[in-house]
Amino acid sequence: MDYGLWSNSNLKSHISHLTSKQYISTMNIGIIGLGDMGRLYAKAFSKAGYQVSGCDLPENRARLEDELAPFGIKLVDNGHDISRTSDLIIYSVEADRLTQVVAEYGPFTKYGAIVAGQTSVKTPEIETFEKYLPADAQIITFHAMHGPGFEPKGQKLILIPHRTDKKAYQRMVDLFTAIESDIVEIDNYHEHDKIVADTQAVTHVGFESMGTAWKEAGFFPWENASYIGGIDNVKILTTLRIFSYKAHVYAGLAILNPYARQQVKRYAISESELFKLMIKEEESAFRSRLYRARDFVFHESRKPIMLNDTVMKEFSLSQKPELQKPNSHLSILSMVDAWYHLGVNPYDNLICQTPPFRLRLGIAEYLFKNEELLEESIETALYDKTIRGDDLEFHSAVREWSSIIGYGDMEGYKKHFNDVQAFFHGRLEEGNKQSAELIRRLMMA
Repeated sequence: MDYGLWSNSNLKSHISHLTSKQYISTMNIGIIGLGDMGRLYAKAFSKAGYQVSGCDLPENRARLEDELAPFGIKLVDNGHDISRTSDLIIYSVEADRLTQVVAEYGPFTKYGAIVAGQTSVKTPEIETFEKYLPADAQIITFHAMHGPGFEPKGQKLILIPHRTDKKAYQRMVDLFTAIESDIVEIDNYHEHDKIVADTQAVTHVGFESMGTAWKEAGFFPWENASYIGGIDNVKILTTLRIFSYKAHVYAGLAILNPYARQQVKRYAISESELFKLMIKEEESAFRSRLYRARDFVFHESRKPIMLNDTVMKEFSLSQKPELQKPNSHLSILSMVDAWYHLGVNPYDNLICQTPPFRLRLGIAEYLFKNEELLEESIETALYDKTIRGDDLEFHSAVREWSSIIGYGDMEGYKKHFNDVQAFFHGRLEEGNKQSAELIRRLMMA
């Protein structure tokens, strides 16, 4: 049978359905970069019966051997050894270092090997692979839609064919089936990056802006009566979850994705325009704009997420939940307004969902589909001066993050992120644990 390169549109409907057991004994996997995600997937592949080897910086070798040797994972000196001998080569390095690493090891790729990347932004990754890999290399990349705190089993994984034949693509399907990933197939990397700009880059900016606003205002939100309650519990825990991880991950998602800047800019415009209507107390324009956005995003034909109110209220860091005050929820109002102006249906983007995105869409749905709560939010935004200072801090934070991303300032992004991370340092571990449990409970509800 001819296994020449197929176009993506024909590939998935014509793959031969072979079992993963036919490949486990023959396909060996090499991972260049054994950070959190590299190690996680190395262990998963090894447990599924694959031969796995990996490499990392020399100073990490002893520590990695102690951790990975019990799994039968072989440590080699460098990426040259991985590239020359592996049937599947996975680059699991920081996005801003990918070009340097692929340029060094890519030309040594084994004839006909499959090459994949584990970065969350695929446009620069594919461009790098095309530039430095041999023409015979099969390029089938993937994106795990979860962090290192979750095992791959049952988690969504995006599989993206780029330059491949049927046999190679089937081997990748079999591989991720063997580790029980929830595989979602997307035809091309452009479609992936457009969706991820919404589900990750803009989602993160929203929560990062909340964290920045609370830092600049000089208080922890769980100690403030305006941030007590179901929606705010989700906002606080998700913010802490994001700041518990590494800055470079979020910087790469926002700055290297060519579609993220446009969407982040739209979010900043929506927030700014809503904030101006609030401070001028232009109720009619403010209300009609939000209800127009609501009718577009939360159309009755769309299957709701339906977050559980009782569960959300359980997860509070506050010691005095009875003191709850109304909140404008400007961050959520701005997101729904931005979806409307971008013409984005966020429910379609659930195919690339992350836990923070699902929670964000869930609390937006919860707010906008509850007439009484939405009216309370609108009234608070327009007329409650006690929260206006907090909304001003949020407005300034969105502007800052949008500017940093617009300028492509990777180092500025990391510094800004780390400053806020340091402010919440004492509660990040607890927030991460509680958010993981919140996610688990809400997904089960």
